[in-house]
Amino acid sequence: MTTIFLFCALVGGTILLCQFVLTLLGLGVSDLADTAPDDLDLSDDTGADDAAESGDDAHGHHGGHADLSTWLFGVISFRTLVAAIAFFGLAGMAASSAELSLTNQLLIAVACGVGAMYLVHWLMSLLYRLGEDNTVRINRAIGREGTVYLSVPAGKTGHGKIQLNLQGRMMEYEAVTSDPSNLPAGARVVVVGVVGGHILDVAPVSAITGVTS
Repeated sequence: MTTIFLFCALVGGTILLCQFVLTLLGLGVSDLADTAPDDLDLSDDTGADDAAESGDDAHGHHGGHADLSTWLFGVISFRTLVAAIAFFGLAGMAASSAELSLTNQLLIAVACGVGAMYLVHWLMSLLYRLGEDNTVRINRAIGREGTVYLSVPAGKTGHGKIQLNLQGRMMEYEAVTSDPSNLPAGARVVVVGVVGGHILDVAPVSAITGVTS
């Protein structure tokens, strides 16, 4: 078993080190999608619906196993498997050096491997969430006030530019308006929509205030 532990530690550790270096270089981020928080969603409703429709406890039990499988496959990815293999080998070698029984060696190695897999999955999910939170989404600009930076032509006849604070950042976007008058630089506006996915539709603050009042 010592040879197997050594092989796992060397192979897993080498790949893990390479992944770490690639991540530092910005080249190893594709696996984040594998550990996105969406993968953690449990389909509890599936088991509940099956039990309600059939009235049979066995169906409810089956739904629970299906939920567990979905969650488990959400945890498994290349990155988490590599971590599991590496720590399985390292823990096994440590247990072997301590001259523990073969059963105890395997138990410790498996426990450390599974623990490493879940730890890496949690870290990748955390990084994914942080990256997602730091991504400015233009749709969140709707309803926010901003200032015209470059005059916005009336009646959506051309593009201007506005500045607004979005997710703690001062952002600049192209803008159009349906208002019959040009919006001069310095005018206060409210974002009322998004056009073409990257252009804001704005209206004067006074016009919005007049409608709501």
